[in-house]
Amino acid sequence: MKTVTDQLIRFRKAEVPAEAAVMMRLSLFDWAACGIAGAQAGTFDDFAAAQRAMGTGQAQIFGGGSATAPSAALVNGTLSHALDYDDTHFAHIGHPSVAVLPAVIALAEELSAPLDDVVLAATLGVEASILVGLWLGRSHYQVGYHQTATAGAFGAVMGCARLLELDKRQLRAALGLCASMASGLKAQFGTMAKPLNAGLAARTGVEAALWAQAGMTAAEDGLAGPLGFGPTHHGEAAEVTLPRGTWRITEISHKFHACCHGLHAMLEAVREATLDPDTVESIHIRTSPRWMSVCNIETPATGLEAKFSYTQTCAMALLGHDTGAIASFTDDVTKDADIVALRARIRVSEEARLSETQSEVAVSLAGGAMRRLKHDLSAPLSLETRAAKLQDKAVALLGEDRAEALWQAAQGDDLRALMDQLVRS
Repeated sequence: MKTVTDQLIRFRKAEVPAEAAVMMRLSLFDWAACGIAGAQAGTFDDFAAAQRAMGTGQAQIFGGGSATAPSAALVNGTLSHALDYDDTHFAHIGHPSVAVLPAVIALAEELSAPLDDVVLAATLGVEASILVGLWLGRSHYQVGYHQTATAGAFGAVMGCARLLELDKRQLRAALGLCASMASGLKAQFGTMAKPLNAGLAARTGVEAALWAQAGMTAAEDGLAGPLGFGPTHHGEAAEVTLPRGTWRITEISHKFHACCHGLHAMLEAVREATLDPDTVESIHIRTSPRWMSVCNIETPATGLEAKFSYTQTCAMALLGHDTGAIASFTDDVTKDADIVALRARIRVSEEARLSETQSEVAVSLAGGAMRRLKHDLSAPLSLETRAAKLQDKAVALLGEDRAEALWQAAQGDDLRALMDQLVRS
């Protein structure tokens, strides 16, 4: 029986479908916009400076400066996840791009690879991280491991291995080395160490691939073998298969609201309706049980708490606040009198039949009328519509001129042109 490691090794030379590569281009653009905005926030300035001080290299860092490929992957992975506004894959249970793209791009700069090669390697790496995430399963996540960091590290290895053209023996060693390095805990959520988890995964991908190329060996199957990563980290060892036809990367969910992804189905349902808040008497939000302990702060007092509140974000959306803008989530907005009054008319309950991507909203209006709204984030979204929404998001984060320049760079084949956009202060 083929283990997940055997499948990954077989997958290393897979032909990337055009649709999957297009989705990767969109995620590349979104990842870059999130990373630029994350650097501009300034929270990790000292961290980035400390990494630059450890030695320069050919790999560029968001906001300026250069470092070795492993250090650049660490910094760029961390900064691109700093705002928690990057893409998600619900089956993977993680954020795939922030682990894979920083690793592949940092290594590609040292190899002087074209952007097309970056896209193909990153697409394969993201698809591999989703496969490992599915294989590890929900028990791995529920016990406390952060799959962005764990499954993401193996995806980063696969992306880097594709760029380096590692052979079967070298890739097996790289995956085995990664098994001793992949790490990341949900205990870090709410701290600076949460985005650091993504950076560590990216750095692991670069280092494990380079070490294997240099001849370092590891366990024959450090991922799935006896006492391997999966068996020792509460992995379910779920049955998984390599993609056939449509790749799972095409199911990525991009964030269009600057808050917890558990709120997005509700916000999309509300946004698609035309409601006058003055006529709203009450609102009942139904959601998956998973989100009740994640983003259901009833009376948030800070901008950060607002990002994890159904009542707050629903009221903000109805009253015309832009939930796609980072700047909308302030301490003051939680004290806005109109929002507080509307919040009091909103209740939230769990509904077992709803998946993590679904939400239902029942709105009682003056005069007895009732509006029933619903949205499923897994519903197909055309690439054209997705691209337009991502461009609007980038404009909100970076301004129109910067967003347009970044879009053009992300659609081309000049990696240097893309990096020029990332390092602009």
